Amino acid sequence: MRDPILLTPGPLTTSLATKAAMLHDLGSWDADFNALTAEVCARLAAVAEAGADYACVPLQGSGTFAVEAAVGTLVPRDGKILVLVNGAYGERMAELARVMGRDLAVLDFGETEAVDPAQVARRLAEDSRITHVGVIHVETSTGILNPLPEVAQVVREAGRRLIVDAMSAFAALPTPARELGCDALVASANKCLEGAPGMGFVVARKDALLSAKGWCHSHSLDLHDQYHYLQQTGRWRFTPPTHVVAALKAALDQFDAEGGRPGRLARYQDNCERLLAGLEGLGLKPFLPRAIQAPIIVTVHAPVHPRFSFPDLYRRAKAAGFILYPGKLTRVETFRVGCIGAIGTAEIDAAVDAMGRALRAMGVL
Repeated sequence: MRDPILLTPGPLTTSLATKAAMLHDLGSWDADFNALTAEVCARLAAVAEAGADYACVPLQGSGTFAVEAAVGTLVPRDGKILVLVNGAYGERMAELARVMGRDLAVLDFGETEAVDPAQVARRLAEDSRITHVGVIHVETSTGILNPLPEVAQVVREAGRRLIVDAMSAFAALPTPARELGCDALVASANKCLEGAPGMGFVVARKDALLSAKGWCHSHSLDLHDQYHYLQQTGRWRFTPPTHVVAALKAALDQFDAEGGRPGRLARYQDNCERLLAGLEGLGLKPFLPRAIQAPIIVTVHAPVHPRFSFPDLYRRAKAAGFILYPGKLTRVETFRVGCIGAIGTAEIDAAVDAMGRALRAMGVL
């Protein structure tokens, strides 16, 4: 029996080759696994277009673990971070900075607007204490695509440092770390790379890593120590997710075979366009205008109908072989449909058909 198609922002539907890579056990200190880690990190840095000034530091856990590690390691304890917020993941970055005791400023653009670089420039000019800026490239709670190159330029011109949560963008949308001049680009294995969940990573400037000794609030999330230990031994400091790393190597092989980032982006764009057309055919309205809609996940207004219930839609869609995602907005009722993973337009068409049949059975259509 085939697993349900995951129309989510991650974990995603993975290929058979990626799943098969996890069938073998690996020793965490074995030379073969050390070589695998080095290869995967080098390939991730290449996807990030990072250059010799950067290093990829892997980390156990979800993407949020890696975001917290980046902020906690690279923002000094007497520094101040400005977090640009237009959804739940910007709010999460702000919250983790607050919890770890960093001085925090928030610039909130609401749930329907992309980050405005001009407002960022004004805030940086007004507050000389700000040392770092944190931004979400694709705000996964809605699907908003933020203007990363323009934000990066503003931060560079102001002489501040940039931390990018590229979780839902990395390996599909352009994230050229060296060109952006960011201190850190944070992502995970189980998004556009189409690997298994359980590993995040930070592509960081080496000079920023090396200068951050003793800054981190956490022993296990200290990127400086993780990077130093990897350089000295070739090993992770603590037990690594060996099967996840093997799956990511297989996923990177498939990524290259598809044509790298341009090939992957083209498939996701096709998926997104087909999904938007299908939703329109069902009379469902996307939450975002096309101009700021990333081809990653689409937020959909819930039908205004007394018989509509997302749990009911979810149950019926799952029975048909598709897992949808609940909305994450606070002001309006929505649900989300992902465009990413090891799927194409055939799966999107089938998902739209399943949603249509479900809504008709509910008496909504």
